[in-house]
Amino acid sequence: MSDLSTRPYLIRAIYEWCMDSNLTPYLAVRINDQTEVPPAHVKNGEIVLNISSSAVRNLELGNEYITCNGRFSGTAFNIIVPVDAVIGIFAKESGQGLVFQAEEGGTPPAPEVKPAPRKPQLTIVK
Repeated sequence: MSDLSTRPYLIRAIYEWCMDSNLTPYLAVRINDQTEVPPAHVKNGEIVLNISSSAVRNLELGNEYITCNGRFSGTAFNIIVPVDAVIGIFAKESGQGLVFQAEEGGTPPAPEVKPAPRKPQLTIVK
């Protein structure tokens, strides 16, 4: 018998708590090859999504995938997030929620890209 992940159940629980508390649920996601989000809004291999009922339509918090329809800069977009790509879920207003540890065999962390060091420059100030 395979072990079920607690992650999708905890995501649903924190989402429900946010909605019952009139808080805005935000989902932090590490991008992988199965994640479908607007690329222009991805920063450092991650994206934070507002998944409140006023921000998205047709939200489904499944055991394998989280899907919904949202608008980004006025453009409609279908969102598909594998549950194992979720870093955490939290309330925007308070920051309370859960952060998940990487699961064995789950999504590997995105490589951190560090900007090249800049060469110092002098500017004449008069």
